[in-house]
Amino acid sequence: MVGLRRGYREGVLVEGAFGSADGTRLLQVSHISESAPGGVSDDCVVASERFVLVLDGATANGLATGCVHDVPWVVSRLAAQISGRLIADGEAPLADVLAEGIGAVCGLHADTCDLGNPDSPSSTVAMVRHRGAVVDYLVLCDSPIVIEATAGDVRLVRDDAMERLPGQSPEILRDVRNRPGGFWVASTEPEAAKHAVVGSIPAADVRRVAVMTDGVSRLFEWYGWSLGRLLGELADAGPAALVASVREAERRAPVGRFPGKRHDDATVALCTHFDPFGP
Repeated sequence: MVGLRRGYREGVLVEGAFGSADGTRLLQVSHISESAPGGVSDDCVVASERFVLVLDGATANGLATGCVHDVPWVVSRLAAQISGRLIADGEAPLADVLAEGIGAVCGLHADTCDLGNPDSPSSTVAMVRHRGAVVDYLVLCDSPIVIEATAGDVRLVRDDAMERLPGQSPEILRDVRNRPGGFWVASTEPEAAKHAVVGSIPAADVRRVAVMTDGVSRLFEWYGWSLGRLLGELADAGPAALVASVREAERRAPVGRFPGKRHDDATVALCTHFDPFGP
Protein backbone atom coordinates (compact mmCIF):
# COMPACT_ATOMS: atom_id res chain seq x y z
CA MET A 1 0.00 0.00 0.00
CA VAL A 2 1.32 3.42 -0.93
CA GLY A 3 -0.21 6.79 -0.10
CA LEU A 4 0.61 9.94 -2.07
CA ARG A 5 -0.53 13.25 -0.62
CA ARG A 6 0.31 16.83 -1.49
CA GLY A 7 -0.97 19.39 1.01
CA TYR A 8 -3.48 22.00 -0.07
CA ARG A 9 -5.03 24.84 1.84
CA GLU A 10 -6.94 22.59 4.24
CA GLY A 11 -4.04 20.16 4.77
CA VAL A 12 -4.18 16.39 4.66
CA LEU A 13 -3.77 13.90 7.51
CA VAL A 14 -3.31 10.21 6.77
CA GLU A 15 -2.45 7.35 9.12
CA GLY A 16 -1.58 3.80 8.15
CA ALA A 17 -0.56 0.63 9.96
CA PHE A 18 0.69 -2.11 7.68
CA GLY A 19 1.22 -5.84 8.25
CA SER A 20 2.55 -8.73 6.20
CA ALA A 21 0.86 -12.05 5.47
CA ASP A 22 2.99 -13.84 8.09
CA GLY A 23 1.88 -11.45 10.81
CA THR A 24 5.04 -9.34 10.90
CA ARG A 25 4.24 -5.82 12.03
CA LEU A 26 5.49 -3.32 9.48
CA LEU A 27 6.04 0.42 9.47
CA GLN A 28 3.30 2.64 10.90
CA VAL A 29 3.11 6.19 9.55
CA SER A 30 1.04 9.27 10.32
CA HIS A 31 1.58 12.49 8.40
CA ILE A 32 0.21 15.87 7.49
CA SER A 33 1.02 18.32 4.71
CA GLU A 34 -0.42 21.80 5.06
CA SER A 35 0.16 24.82 2.85
CA ALA A 36 1.13 28.18 4.25
CA PRO A 37 -1.99 30.19 5.12
CA GLY A 38 -3.64 31.40 1.93
CA GLY A 39 -1.27 29.55 -0.36
CA VAL A 40 -0.88 26.39 -2.41
CA SER A 41 1.67 23.88 -1.18
CA ASP A 42 4.94 23.02 -2.89
CA ASP A 43 5.44 20.11 -0.45
CA CYS A 44 4.76 16.43 -1.11
CA VAL A 45 4.75 13.32 1.09
CA VAL A 46 4.60 9.64 0.07
CA ALA A 47 4.22 6.84 2.62
CA SER A 48 4.19 3.05 2.36
CA GLU A 49 4.78 0.04 4.60
CA ARG A 50 8.51 0.30 3.88
CA PHE A 51 9.40 3.96 3.34
CA VAL A 52 8.49 7.62 3.80
CA LEU A 53 9.47 10.31 1.32
CA VAL A 54 9.14 14.07 1.92
CA LEU A 55 9.89 16.82 -0.62
CA ASP A 56 9.79 20.60 -0.36
CA GLY A 57 9.78 22.50 -3.63
CA ALA A 58 11.58 25.83 -3.77
CA THR A 59 9.18 28.73 -4.28
CA ALA A 60 9.78 30.35 -7.67
CA ASN A 61 9.24 33.94 -6.42
CA GLY A 62 8.64 35.21 -9.93
CA LEU A 63 12.03 34.13 -11.27
CA ALA A 64 12.42 33.17 -14.92
CA THR A 65 12.98 29.44 -14.45
CA GLY A 66 13.18 28.43 -18.10
CA CYS A 67 10.53 25.79 -17.31
CA VAL A 68 6.94 25.80 -18.58
CA HIS A 69 5.88 23.80 -15.52
CA ASP A 70 5.24 25.05 -12.02
CA VAL A 71 7.05 23.82 -8.92
CA PRO A 72 4.32 21.33 -7.83
CA TRP A 73 4.54 19.66 -11.26
CA VAL A 74 8.25 18.99 -10.79
CA VAL A 75 7.85 17.96 -7.14
CA SER A 76 5.04 15.49 -7.81
CA ARG A 77 6.89 13.90 -10.75
CA LEU A 78 10.03 13.56 -8.69
CA ALA A 79 8.06 11.99 -5.84
CA ALA A 80 6.51 9.50 -8.26
CA GLN A 81 9.85 8.58 -9.84
CA ILE A 82 11.59 8.08 -6.48
CA SER A 83 8.76 6.14 -4.85
CA GLY A 84 8.39 3.90 -7.88
CA ARG A 85 12.05 2.97 -7.67
CA LEU A 86 11.86 2.37 -3.93
CA ILE A 87 9.01 -0.06 -4.53
CA ALA A 88 10.67 -1.80 -7.48
CA ASP A 89 14.04 -2.28 -5.77
CA GLY A 90 14.02 -2.27 -2.00
CA GLU A 91 17.78 -2.76 -1.79
CA ALA A 92 19.07 0.00 -4.09
CA PRO A 93 21.22 2.66 -2.38
CA LEU A 94 19.06 5.70 -1.66
CA ALA A 95 21.48 8.07 -3.40
CA ASP A 96 21.22 5.97 -6.56
CA VAL A 97 17.43 6.01 -6.32
CA LEU A 98 17.48 9.79 -6.03
CA ALA A 99 19.92 10.27 -8.91
CA GLU A 100 17.82 8.06 -11.18
CA GLY A 101 14.68 9.89 -10.14
CA ILE A 102 16.17 13.29 -10.94
CA GLY A 103 17.37 12.02 -14.31
CA ALA A 104 13.95 10.58 -15.14
CA VAL A 105 12.18 13.85 -14.35
CA CYS A 106 14.67 15.71 -16.55
CA GLY A 107 13.71 13.36 -19.35
CA LEU A 108 10.04 14.24 -18.92
CA HIS A 109 10.54 17.89 -19.86
CA ALA A 110 13.92 18.20 -21.57
CA ASP A 111 12.17 18.87 -24.89
CA THR A 112 9.99 21.68 -23.56
CA CYS A 113 12.14 23.42 -20.95
CA ASP A 114 15.59 24.95 -20.55
CA LEU A 115 17.17 22.58 -18.06
CA GLY A 116 20.36 24.62 -18.15
CA ASN A 117 18.65 27.52 -16.41
CA PRO A 118 20.16 27.82 -12.90
CA ASP A 119 16.73 28.83 -11.54
CA SER A 120 15.00 25.70 -12.85
CA PRO A 121 12.44 24.35 -10.32
CA SER A 122 14.03 22.39 -7.49
CA SER A 123 13.17 20.46 -4.35
CA THR A 124 14.65 19.20 -1.12
CA VAL A 125 14.43 15.46 -0.48
CA ALA A 126 14.26 13.50 2.76
CA MET A 127 13.52 9.79 2.94
CA VAL A 128 13.59 6.90 5.38
CA ARG A 129 13.40 3.24 4.36
CA HIS A 130 12.85 0.20 6.59
CA ARG A 131 14.90 -2.56 4.98
CA GLY A 132 14.83 -5.76 6.98
CA ALA A 133 17.18 -5.37 9.91
CA VAL A 134 18.30 -1.90 8.75
CA VAL A 135 16.84 1.59 8.52
CA ASP A 136 18.30 3.76 5.74
CA TYR A 137 18.00 7.54 5.52
CA LEU A 138 18.83 10.33 3.08
CA VAL A 139 18.64 14.12 3.39
CA LEU A 140 19.32 16.55 0.55
CA CYS A 141 19.12 20.25 1.40
CA ASP A 142 17.11 21.57 4.35
CA SER A 143 14.41 18.98 5.08
CA PRO A 144 15.77 17.22 8.18
CA ILE A 145 15.11 13.89 9.89
CA VAL A 146 14.94 13.34 13.65
CA ILE A 147 15.67 9.80 14.91
CA GLU A 148 14.93 8.59 18.43
CA ALA A 149 16.76 5.45 19.46
CA THR A 150 15.32 2.72 21.63
CA ALA A 151 17.94 3.74 24.20
CA GLY A 152 16.33 7.19 24.34
CA ASP A 153 18.94 9.37 22.64
CA VAL A 154 17.76 11.66 19.84
CA ARG A 155 19.74 12.34 16.67
CA LEU A 156 19.27 15.11 14.11
CA VAL A 157 20.14 14.27 10.50
CA ARG A 158 20.51 17.43 8.46
CA ASP A 159 22.23 18.94 5.46
CA ASP A 160 23.57 22.30 6.66
CA ALA A 161 25.07 23.52 3.37
CA MET A 162 22.53 26.36 3.11
CA GLU A 163 23.62 27.70 6.48
CA ARG A 164 27.21 28.09 5.29
CA LEU A 165 26.34 30.32 2.35
CA PRO A 166 27.38 34.00 2.43
CA GLY A 167 23.72 34.95 1.95
CA GLN A 168 20.48 33.69 0.47
CA SER A 169 19.49 36.33 -2.03
CA PRO A 170 18.21 35.05 -5.39
CA GLU A 171 21.48 36.14 -7.00
CA ILE A 172 23.65 34.26 -4.52
CA LEU A 173 21.52 31.13 -4.68
CA ARG A 174 21.64 31.15 -8.48
CA ASP A 175 25.44 31.26 -8.44
CA VAL A 176 25.96 28.46 -5.90
CA ARG A 177 23.04 26.10 -6.51
CA ASN A 178 24.29 22.61 -7.39
CA ARG A 179 27.88 23.82 -7.45
CA PRO A 180 30.91 22.72 -5.40
CA GLY A 181 31.21 24.93 -2.35
CA GLY A 182 27.54 25.89 -2.58
CA PHE A 183 24.51 23.75 -1.89
CA TRP A 184 22.87 20.82 -3.66
CA VAL A 185 19.19 20.26 -4.34
CA ALA A 186 17.09 18.00 -6.56
CA SER A 187 16.62 19.88 -9.84
CA THR A 188 18.33 19.14 -13.16
CA GLU A 189 21.61 17.61 -11.95
CA PRO A 190 21.51 13.92 -10.96
CA GLU A 191 24.98 14.48 -9.47
CA ALA A 192 23.28 16.31 -6.60
CA ALA A 193 22.38 12.93 -5.10
CA LYS A 194 26.08 12.28 -4.44
CA HIS A 195 26.06 15.21 -2.01
CA ALA A 196 23.13 14.03 0.09
CA VAL A 197 23.59 13.06 3.73
CA VAL A 198 23.05 9.29 3.87
CA GLY A 199 23.36 6.56 6.45
CA SER A 200 22.00 3.33 7.89
CA ILE A 201 21.29 2.15 11.43
CA PRO A 202 20.05 -1.14 12.91
CA ALA A 203 16.26 -1.29 12.89
CA ALA A 204 16.30 -2.76 16.38
CA ASP A 205 17.87 0.48 17.64
CA VAL A 206 15.14 2.77 16.23
CA ARG A 207 12.08 3.72 18.27
CA ARG A 208 10.60 6.41 16.04
CA VAL A 209 11.56 8.80 13.27
CA ALA A 210 10.20 12.19 12.18
CA VAL A 211 10.71 13.36 8.60
CA MET A 212 9.86 16.99 7.93
CA THR A 213 10.24 20.10 5.81
CA ASP A 214 11.77 23.30 7.13
CA GLY A 215 8.26 24.63 7.68
CA VAL A 216 8.15 22.31 10.70
CA SER A 217 11.82 22.19 11.69
CA ARG A 218 11.62 25.93 12.39
CA LEU A 219 10.20 24.86 15.75
CA PHE A 220 13.71 23.90 16.90
CA GLU A 221 15.67 26.05 14.45
CA TRP A 222 13.86 29.33 15.27
CA TYR A 223 11.46 28.94 18.14
CA GLY A 224 13.56 27.23 20.80
CA TRP A 225 11.94 23.81 20.90
CA SER A 226 14.08 20.82 21.78
CA LEU A 227 14.11 17.77 19.54
CA GLY A 228 12.59 15.79 22.38
CA ARG A 229 9.69 18.21 22.73
CA LEU A 230 8.99 18.04 19.01
CA LEU A 231 8.99 14.25 18.99
CA GLY A 232 6.88 14.12 22.12
CA GLU A 233 4.13 16.37 20.80
CA LEU A 234 4.21 14.65 17.44
CA ALA A 235 3.78 11.23 19.05
CA ASP A 236 1.31 12.23 21.76
CA ALA A 237 -0.87 14.82 19.99
CA GLY A 238 -0.27 13.93 16.35
CA PRO A 239 0.98 15.70 13.21
CA ALA A 240 -1.95 18.12 12.96
CA ALA A 241 -1.38 19.37 16.50
CA LEU A 242 2.33 19.84 15.80
CA VAL A 243 1.60 21.96 12.73
CA ALA A 244 -0.89 23.96 14.80
CA SER A 245 1.99 24.69 17.19
CA VAL A 246 4.05 25.89 14.23
CA ARG A 247 1.28 28.30 13.21
CA GLU A 248 0.94 29.59 16.75
CA ALA A 249 4.69 30.20 16.99
CA GLU A 250 4.64 31.99 13.63
CA ARG A 251 1.83 34.27 14.80
CA ARG A 252 3.58 35.10 18.05
CA ALA A 253 7.00 35.84 16.53
CA PRO A 254 7.71 39.55 15.94
CA VAL A 255 7.66 40.50 12.27
CA GLY A 256 11.20 40.37 10.85
CA ARG A 257 12.58 38.45 13.85
CA PHE A 258 13.64 35.51 11.68
CA PRO A 259 14.95 35.31 8.10
CA GLY A 260 12.83 33.88 5.32
CA LYS A 261 9.08 33.53 5.05
CA ARG A 262 6.91 34.27 8.08
CA HIS A 263 4.66 31.34 7.10
CA ASP A 264 5.69 28.29 5.11
CA ASP A 265 4.22 25.01 3.92
CA ALA A 266 4.48 22.51 6.77
CA THR A 267 4.88 18.76 6.24
CA VAL A 268 5.82 16.14 8.82
CA ALA A 269 5.62 12.34 9.00
CA LEU A 270 5.99 10.22 12.14
CA CYS A 271 7.27 6.68 11.60
CA THR A 272 7.14 3.94 14.23
CA HIS A 273 7.34 0.11 14.49
CA PHE A 274 10.71 -0.56 12.92
CA ASP A 275 10.54 -4.25 13.77
CA PRO A 276 13.38 -6.17 12.08
CA PHE A 277 12.20 -8.60 9.42
CA GLY A 278 13.64 -10.82 6.75
CA PRO A 279 15.11 -14.30 6.36
